[in-house]
Amino acid sequence: MKKTEIIKIGRGVLEIESRAISALVSRLDQKFARAVDLLAENKSRIIVTGMGKSGLIGRKIAATLASCGTPAVFIHPAEAGHGDLGMILPNDVILAISYSGETKEIIDLLEFIKRIGVKLITITGNRRSRIAKYSDIVLDAKVEREAGPKDMVPTASSTAALALGDALAIALMKKKGFGEEDFALFHPKGHIGRKLTKVGMLMHKGANIPRVLPATPMLQVIEEMTSKKLGMTCVVAEDDVLFGVITDGDLRRMMRKHEEAIFEKSARECMTANPVTVDRGRLATEALNLMEERKITALVVTGRSGKIEGIIHLHDLWRTEMF
Repeated sequence: MKKTEIIKIGRGVLEIESRAISALVSRLDQKFARAVDLLAENKSRIIVTGMGKSGLIGRKIAATLASCGTPAVFIHPAEAGHGDLGMILPNDVILAISYSGETKEIIDLLEFIKRIGVKLITITGNRRSRIAKYSDIVLDAKVEREAGPKDMVPTASSTAALALGDALAIALMKKKGFGEEDFALFHPKGHIGRKLTKVGMLMHKGANIPRVLPATPMLQVIEEMTSKKLGMTCVVAEDDVLFGVITDGDLRRMMRKHEEAIFEKSARECMTANPVTVDRGRLATEALNLMEERKITALVVTGRSGKIEGIIHLHDLWRTEMF
């Protein structure tokens, strides 16, 4: 087979599958909105099930839902009748994926589903199927044709089901107000999670913040810097409003300039006024860029009133493997 023929086949598959997804757009209606409402109101879990290729798609949909803040698990329909039905709770919602709507392994579960009163949402290409008739909400995923010869291989249909599952997950995520900080919390080890990590999630706070008053003698300033091990200290007013900072670099410069006389000075006399600060809601990557731009190793985190809320250090960012 020539390379041009192979490329033509590949493009044909992509065109068929892209048309299948495009066709879903105009068919998305109030049933989709009802499904999102039902899933959002659910206080338990979403149980996703499907057989064969639909099962593989179901596993991905369950994983996407869970990562977007909605507890979801996949149950294999063939295993369900051998004890896994015990995993289904009365308050769960089941999301079944069956293009034909006649998958025997799922049909065998319908009586149990209705008996315990679990709500059933189905993604199917056959709205008149047995599974569809048992369902509370039916989402139409019918495709014009599969991408393979004689419609033998589930391709366009499985892609359409996956796209509908993604649409459910994202709409549900937005309806529930699941934001960037929540997403980062569920992805602490991934690149996406690190990219979304906020300053407030990494900063040192409370008693771990090095701080001295403006009148504090420099000997005590050095003791505070040494004990807190952040290479700096904040100089604050009585109400914790930031006056300035003293860093290791400031300390070395002042000692070269004043030598032993530095111990006769106060924090106010040695501090750097108007230091660079950052808001706790800023992305950690932004804090890193700011440190690199200003050639500093720590930033004071302040609120709108100017009060100190924390310290973020370059070492805290190194531990996230952000760079």
